[in-house]
Amino acid sequence: MTATPTPTPAGTPESDKPDEPAPDEIARTADSADTARKIDERLVQRSLLSRLLGRPELGAVVGAIAVFVFFSFAADSFLRASSLSTVLYASSTLGIMAVPVALLMIGGEFDLSTGVMVTTSSLVSSMFSYQMTANVWVGIGVSLLVTLGIGFFNGYMLVRTRLPSFIITLGTFLMLTGLNLGLTKLISGTVSTKGIADMEGFESARALFASEFTVGSAQIQVTVVWWLALVAVATWLLLRTRAGNWIFAVGGGQHTARAVGVPVARTKIGLYLGVALGAWISGQHLLFNYDVVQSGEGVGNELIYIAAAVIGGCLLTGGYGSAVGAAVGALIFGMTSKGIVYAQWEPDWFKFFLGAMLLVATLLNAWIRKRAEANR
Repeated sequence: MTATPTPTPAGTPESDKPDEPAPDEIARTADSADTARKIDERLVQRSLLSRLLGRPELGAVVGAIAVFVFFSFAADSFLRASSLSTVLYASSTLGIMAVPVALLMIGGEFDLSTGVMVTTSSLVSSMFSYQMTANVWVGIGVSLLVTLGIGFFNGYMLVRTRLPSFIITLGTFLMLTGLNLGLTKLISGTVSTKGIADMEGFESARALFASEFTVGSAQIQVTVVWWLALVAVATWLLLRTRAGNWIFAVGGGQHTARAVGVPVARTKIGLYLGVALGAWISGQHLLFNYDVVQSGEGVGNELIYIAAAVIGGCLLTGGYGSAVGAAVGALIFGMTSKGIVYAQWEPDWFKFFLGAMLLVATLLNAWIRKRAEANR
């Protein structure tokens, strides 16, 4: 028995029959709809509150306002122009280091040698200038090369050995601590350097690294200018350059970053060089502000730099933070350290307040981050 074909209605060609869409066409249509929906979500204007909650430095700004208001009432002299200039100076000496340390933490690494590296920078500059009876600018140049060499050593050892940065920089910290004391005693016969204030080039170097200028009735140290300049450069680097994308990428996950073509090794070494540059600037200020450097200085400051970055919104796990937040964290430290003095409290309470602020700021930053993610 032969099957009879289904008849086609009169006047309708076989090729004009309606076809059902193929499964792959249905899938493509669904993907296109999903893509359009995602694009639409990205085009939705976020409210000002949502954008503010997404900023890593928001918690630090809130904390800075609270600290400022508190000491404005607790210390009668806190709002004087001379007091505020002293607060800015104390904040800037921390902020010059806190900013590059924050970039390093965003990149997912630590540096425990920063405090003694600052002292090493000033010692090299002073002793080379004095022993070689050279213009102090020669010592400054040699100090820059040595300090950058230490930063390169930290970064290179990190990417070559793949040891944790905690171990690498702890070793550097211990070595520099011993070298600072040992070489200073060997060369100078004491634990401090010789004065170089009468040497050629000292005054011009002092003008660059340790001078001050008048704004209204306040005396502003040049370190404030260095601090603000570093914040501006670091913010531009993070938000407007390809290198900034690399920093966030390696902090979020270096294996994923390497898979998409990010130069992980070069980025991490560059971050350590940035920390070394900040240490060199701080070291030169230390030298030309006091003329004589104690070789045992700087121990413990590395924790303050890290704490300022964390208060400013940087995560210990990397991939999140900002240079502005680190600057605000340093400002909180400056206001607290000087506010306690102006309030005539015992200075011993300073470390207690720093620890409390670190914990509160970390909890506040975590809460803000969760709210920001929930509002997306």
